[in-house]
Order: sequence, then C-alpha cells, then structure tokens
Amino acid sequence: MTDQTGRIISMWTGSWMTLLAVGLLVWGLAMWCAIAYRRKKHDKGFPVQLRYHVPIELTFTLIPVVMIMTLFYFTQRDINEIENLKADPDYTVNVVAKQWAWDFNYVDDDVHEPAGVQSFRTGEPGAEKDLPVLYVPVNKTVEFQLDSRDVVHSFWVVDFLYKKDIFPGHTTVFQVTPTAEGTFPAKCAELCGEYHSDMLFNLKVVSQEEFDAHMKELREQGYEGQLSNDLNRMQKDWNMRDKNQETIQNRREDGAK
Repeated sequence: MTDQTGRIISMWTGSWMTLLAVGLLVWGLAMWCAIAYRRKKHDKGFPVQLRYHVPIELTFTLIPVVMIMTLFYFTQRDINEIENLKADPDYTVNVVAKQWAWDFNYVDDDVHEPAGVQSFRTGEPGAEKDLPVLYVPVNKTVEFQLDSRDVVHSFWVVDFLYKKDIFPGHTTVFQVTPTAEGTFPAKCAELCGEYHSDMLFNLKVVSQEEFDAHMKELREQGYEGQLSNDLNRMQKDWNMRDKNQETIQNRREDGAK
C-alpha cells in the first residue's frame, strides 16, 4: 500500500515471533521445573533453600535487559525511518479534524474539498460512497499536515498500518508514498465524543492524470483557497490561518541530511 508497508509488517511480525519464542522458552522452563522438582512420595521435609545466588540473579536480570534493549533498537530504527521527513515532498495536504468530520486542503494547488459534514450510517449498502474523500496521487511522496479544530483526534488510514494523533493547537506531520491505486477506508482512531464512530472518510489513491483532473474540477467548482483550521468548534470563517512552518521545515532539513 505504501513505501513503508514492508518495514512496518517486518517490525510487527519480527516482534511477535521474538515474543512467542521467549514465551515458549519460559513456559518450557516453568513446566520442566514443575515436573523435575515436584515433591515425591518419599521426600521428607523441605528441599534445600537457595538465596543470594549472585550468578543466577545476574543472569535473570541481564537477559531481560538485553532482550528489551534489542527490541528497542530495532523498533527505534524503524520508527526513525518511518517518521523521516524529506526536504521536498511532491504534494502537501492539510487535513483538519473536527467533531465529527474532516476538511481536506490541497496546499500546493490552493484548493479544497467541500467542507466535511458528519456522516450517518444507515445500515444500507453503498452508504460509504457518500463519505468525504481525500485524493492523493500514486507513487508520489505526500506530506500530511494534520490539525484539529476542537479536541484530540487520530488520523488512521487502515491500509497504511499507521496512524497519527492530532492535537489542538499543534500541527502533526508525516510523509508517505502510496504505491497502489484504490479507495481505502479511513477513520478517527481516538475517542472524540458522542459521534466518534461516524467520523469516517475514504482515501482515494489515483493516477497523476486523475489527480490533476480532480484539482481542476475543484477549482472550476469554486473550491479555491483553504478551509480554516483555527480552534473553533462552531467555525464559520473558512479563511486559512497563518501557520508557523518553522518546525516542519527543520524536520525536513534534518531528514535531508
């Protein structure tokens, strides 16, 4: 689905395989001790009690520390790569989360999708076609700039195998390169109020030609400019607020080094 899918799957499966291997070893040792050192009929009194056995205590301490540090190293290595920002993404989209819908701004083309309206699931087939849609081009690096207009939300495209929390007053940024065309379900993954479960949208990965055509269509329909991401639950003014891009630019420069 994205350029990071393989890395995320490898990190996930590798971690679980390691945990299962350690679990099997611990369970095996526990069962062996229970069987080998069980109390027999002819035993009298209590077995010799061992305490202050420094080599065993060091072993039981160092092995878990080494295991945890190893898992930490590989996890942090992959997170650093996944979170890395390139100096110059191909496209930038601004996603504004709000109770209980989404607004989508295409920063480079200075157009936006119609203001998001809360969805209502009726149980009837085909209802997902009426959800808000965010378009991105395939095989292009897209920078997502995530803002919240009210409370904490979370941006989750299920097939990305990745989600990002969105905090009021803070722009969360990540980059990804979609590698497969299609329409993919997405949602808010952070409990954000009464209708949290209805905060849905679709991500549509399309060819460059279809993406350009959609940008042209939005412009012709009058959806020029950017929808606001100011902190306001009852937002009526759709003018884009001035955003401080210094932090984002610094991360891009660090990623380019």
